[in-house]
Amino acid sequence: MDELEGHDFEQFCAELLENKGFVDVEVTKGSGDYGIDILAEKEGVTYAIQCKRYQGPVGVEAVQQAYAGRDYYDRMVGAVMTNQYFTAPAVSAAKRLKILLWDRGYIDSMMEEDER
Repeated sequence: MDELEGHDFEQFCAELLENKGFVDVEVTKGSGDYGIDILAEKEGVTYAIQCKRYQGPVGVEAVQQAYAGRDYYDRMVGAVMTNQYFTAPAVSAAKRLKILLWDRGYIDSMMEEDER
């Protein structure tokens, strides 16, 4: 996943979510998406997800984008999904803004479950 381009990483994340039981998974068009890359639903809960394929830790800006995008798309849950990990300020902001953080370890565990 570290070698994927941005849009390919979004597609990868969308497929992973579908494999985990998310439905109505839609990759947004890119420009004017308010930072949201994937819209999805699971068990009646709607999600707005920001995908970040980075070389280093993901900061507060991604959390802010997920927060704004969650409201823009009128979704119940906002999340940031990344191939990396999050900075301490990003974790703190996510807790205050109630944004889920799905880091590399979380994605790895999702992929491992698929292999079983």
